[in-house]
Amino acid sequence: MSIAILGPTFQDLARNVNRNISSLSLIFVGRASGYLCGSMIGGVLFDYMNHFLLLGVSLLATTVGLFVIPFCKAAVLLIFMISVIGVSMGILDTGGNVLILAIWGDEGAPHMQALHFSFALGAFLAPILAKLALGTSVSAENHTEPAFQPPATNGSSEADSAPLFGLPDDMNLLWAYAFIGTYIFIVSLFLFALFFKKSSGQEKAKASAQAYRRAEYHKTLLCLLFVFFFFYVGAEVTYGSYVFSFATTYAGMEEREAAGLNSIFWGTFAAFRGLAIFFAACLQPGTMIVLSNIGSLASSLFLVLFDKSPLCLWIATSVYGASMAATFPSGVSWIEQYTTISGKSAAFFVVGAALGEMAIPAIIGIVQGQYPDLPIVLYTCLGSAVFTAVIFPVMYKLATLPLDRQRKANRKSEDQKSLLSNSELNDYEEENEGEDAEKWNEMDFEVVEMNDTMGPIVIERSGNILMEPTADVSTQFLSSTLIFKSSPVNTGDSPVKHLARSVEKRD
Repeated sequence: MSIAILGPTFQDLARNVNRNISSLSLIFVGRASGYLCGSMIGGVLFDYMNHFLLLGVSLLATTVGLFVIPFCKAAVLLIFMISVIGVSMGILDTGGNVLILAIWGDEGAPHMQALHFSFALGAFLAPILAKLALGTSVSAENHTEPAFQPPATNGSSEADSAPLFGLPDDMNLLWAYAFIGTYIFIVSLFLFALFFKKSSGQEKAKASAQAYRRAEYHKTLLCLLFVFFFFYVGAEVTYGSYVFSFATTYAGMEEREAAGLNSIFWGTFAAFRGLAIFFAACLQPGTMIVLSNIGSLASSLFLVLFDKSPLCLWIATSVYGASMAATFPSGVSWIEQYTTISGKSAAFFVVGAALGEMAIPAIIGIVQGQYPDLPIVLYTCLGSAVFTAVIFPVMYKLATLPLDRQRKANRKSEDQKSLLSNSELNDYEEENEGEDAEKWNEMDFEVVEMNDTMGPIVIERSGNILMEPTADVSTQFLSSTLIFKSSPVNTGDSPVKHLARSVEKRD
């Protein structure tokens, strides 16, 4: 809402600072520069500060900027305040992605889709709010002529004596910015409440519980994702910005039809971002990126082939807007599955998206002016779709290749461990069998020695002299013989068997 409110109120802001629209175009450069700086600053700060605190401070700065902007009477001050909002929006964009990844990790795909759906919803509601709030109390005819004159016509003494702050000429401008600023202030209070509620001990425990992953080609993946988002966001903003001009000048549509074509692009874009919340619950982020790439490639090719057919333009524009909806949040969720995204990493690819948003529309505007008879906008969308469709399989291969190697290495090490454990077990069993055999042999030798010493006694007393001791001795020998007979080692024809046979004969 903070970003989208500038478009419908730009003319009123120019009137408020007594400038024409062309001389105030630096306001967009200031906002874009602030956004880039905010993305980089936020990426560094999010690695060292509490996420809720930093997001709350950024929204609080946005609130102050929105309340001050309607009172700005100097162009320099207005550009500065818009730049401040750009910085806070850059921090918010980077921090929102980092916060969701920190809370849900690689399972936060539906939440990531919901976050980016809120961006589309705010961009859709802000112009409607501005139209309803501003109304038509100050018409375009009341716009004074000096506001359209070059800045050089205004005297320097008049510029110096102009106040920096003052009430806006149209109070509806104040109410529009005040409404959005109040809403953002309430949201910042919730973030501050979360900051004070959450203890540092819980944060440390949760941070230690989360697994840290780092892909082998971590930096290469981030660079490729930077380029991926550069072309994706650039194509999205280029088509959304130039589809109206293309439809009126090249396709021969009326302005009302061209406005409807522009609306259906952003309408399907916002609608499918909302549906992507439910799709992300049952589809993997990589699958959603592949489906989005296929839809973007097919629809952009359809636009190039049937660029002058109104019906084809309506259908292809709807499909193109729907296909572009889920690519950015799915890309952020996808990369988190293979490598942990820190604040600096998130800032890196957010800067890539911001540079694509700035550079590609500017370049296409220049090229389209040089070749007005060619649909440069459609060629750009097709080229970007081809590039993103080619670069994603490369990223996927780089992300999964180390995992495949690691799985093979783990499987190989497990096989080696199992082989070693089996060989050690066999050696252990052989040693135990050898020890058991030695013990049984020693016991057999002891029995044989006992038989040799006791044999004469049995022979001498066999003449019915002492019948009872002989019976006791024979019973003792018989029991011991039976025990050794049942042993698993003594299976051969041992002396114990001969002794048992002699005893049985005497009995």
